[in-house]
Amino acid sequence: MLETNTLFVKDEDGNEIEMQILFTFEDEANNRKYVVFTDPKLDDEEVYASRYDDEGSLLPVETDEEWTMIEEVIGAFSEDEEAAE
Repeated sequence: MLETNTLFVKDEDGNEIEMQILFTFEDEANNRKYVVFTDPKLDDEEVYASRYDDEGSLLPVETDEEWTMIEEVIGAFSEDEEAAE
């Protein structure tokens, strides 16, 4: 599990951008870990996701099936957040 509530990603120009982690989750069936995050400096509320390894390095999401599963988890998280408000 990632130990902080922020992570840094590089944009296409190589600049590091600080992102806010919304949540992490595991796909135990495939032994993969995912992080869902957003750029707190932007007002568009766009959400990003990536796999990560035990060292905390970000890895690409490789299949459409993974994206579908991630979208379902994000949807469930969003519903829980709206219900809590």
